[in-house]
Amino acid sequence: MVAVAVTTDSPGRRVAGRVFLADDDGVQIGVGLSTAQDPRSAAAEAALLAGDPLNGATPNLAVLLTSPHHALQAGAVLDIVQEVAQPTALVGCVAEAVVAGRRELEREPAVVVWLAVLPEPAETFHIEFLRTPGGGLFGGYRFDHSRDLHLLLPDPHTFPTHLLFSHLNSQDPGTAIIGGLASGAAEPGRATLFCDDKVLASGAVGARLVGLRARSVVSQGCRPIGDPYTVTAAEGPIITALAGRPPLRLLEEIVTGLSGPEQVLVSRGLHLGLAIDEYKAELARGDFLIRAVTGADEATGAIRVGDLVDVGTTVQFQVRDATTADQDLRESLLHARAEGTPAGALLFTCNGRGTRMFDAPDHDATIISDLLGDIPLAGFFAAGELGSVGGKNFLHGFTASMALFDRDRR
Repeated sequence: MVAVAVTTDSPGRRVAGRVFLADDDGVQIGVGLSTAQDPRSAAAEAALLAGDPLNGATPNLAVLLTSPHHALQAGAVLDIVQEVAQPTALVGCVAEAVVAGRRELEREPAVVVWLAVLPEPAETFHIEFLRTPGGGLFGGYRFDHSRDLHLLLPDPHTFPTHLLFSHLNSQDPGTAIIGGLASGAAEPGRATLFCDDKVLASGAVGARLVGLRARSVVSQGCRPIGDPYTVTAAEGPIITALAGRPPLRLLEEIVTGLSGPEQVLVSRGLHLGLAIDEYKAELARGDFLIRAVTGADEATGAIRVGDLVDVGTTVQFQVRDATTADQDLRESLLHARAEGTPAGALLFTCNGRGTRMFDAPDHDATIISDLLGDIPLAGFFAAGELGSVGGKNFLHGFTASMALFDRDRR
C-alpha cells in the first residue's frame, strides 16, 4: 500500500510525503519534503508529512537532510524535527542538494525527513579521527565484526574515510557501509552533521542498522576507453609507466582512435579505473574503482590520479558519459528489483551528477521512482559516495550509491 500526501498552501511552496506500509512486524518508512523558506516551518512540515502515514508508530531511525540555506538554523531545525517526529535515533547532515521522492532540489531551500520503523532500534554513533605521533586513530565507535549495515556520513575535511575503509577491509572484512560525504561546507570547520540531539562540525556520524535486510547498489557514471594496462611504475598517486610505457603516450594513441564526440568527453574530464578484481578474465563497465586524473607531465608522460596506486594494479582510462550513467543506473535497478521491491531507500548521488551531467533535472530520483515503484526515497548530493563492492568498502566518485531496505527483518 502506498499513501501520498501533497499540499500546496502558498505560491511556490509544495510539500509531500510518501510511505510504504509493510506488514505490522515489517519495515515502515515515510519521507517528507518541505521547500518553505522559513527553516522552522520547513522542519515541522517535513517531519509531519514523514510521520503521518506511520499510523502512530514511533520511528527508531530518522535521517534529517537540509540544504545550505538552513545551515545557520541547523540547531533549530533539528530541535523541531526531534519534537515533531520523536525518533529514538537520528543522523543526517547539511548537503549541497537534497533528494526526496522524485525530486532533486539543487538550488532551493529544502528540508527532508526520512523516518523508519525498523525491526530493531538503530545504534547511532559519532567518530572522530585523532592524530597521534605515530599516525592516528579512530575514536568514538568500534566496528565489532557485525554483518549489520552501517550508514555513514563523514565530513570530508576532517575525517579520512579512505583510512577507515583501508582498516576495515583488512581487519574486519565483510563490514558493509553505505553513505556519502557531507557536501554542505566548502572548508574545514563549517560542516553540519546531526547525531541524535547534537549538531556537530567534524568527524563522521552514522547508524548501525541492526537485524535489517538491506541491499547496496553502486551505479557508476563512467565507461572505459582503450585497453586495460598493468601499472609497472608508480609512486603514490603518480603513475609513470603502464605496461612499460609512459601513460600520457598511451592516452594519446587511445584518443587518436576515438570518434569526435568521444574525444570531447576526454577533454571534459578524464578518469582512471582501478580494477576491483584483479583476477577477472574480462573487465567491463562497473568492474573498476573510478578515480579522476588530476594532472599530467608532458615531459615525462606521467599522470597523477586521485588515489594511491600500487605497482601491478590493472587500470583502464575512463570517460564520464551521461548516456552510460543512465544505462548503468537502469540496469542496476532492474537487477535489484528482481530480488524484490524494497520498502524504501536512501540515495547518495555524486554532486557531479544532477543537472551538471544530465540534460533534465531529477534524473536519478525519477529513474529510481519509475523502476522501483515510488518507494519512499531520500538522500543528498555527496562529495563522495560510500558503497560496498565485492565485499569491500570503497569511496567512489561520479556514482549513485543506494541502500535498499527490504520489508522483512534479516
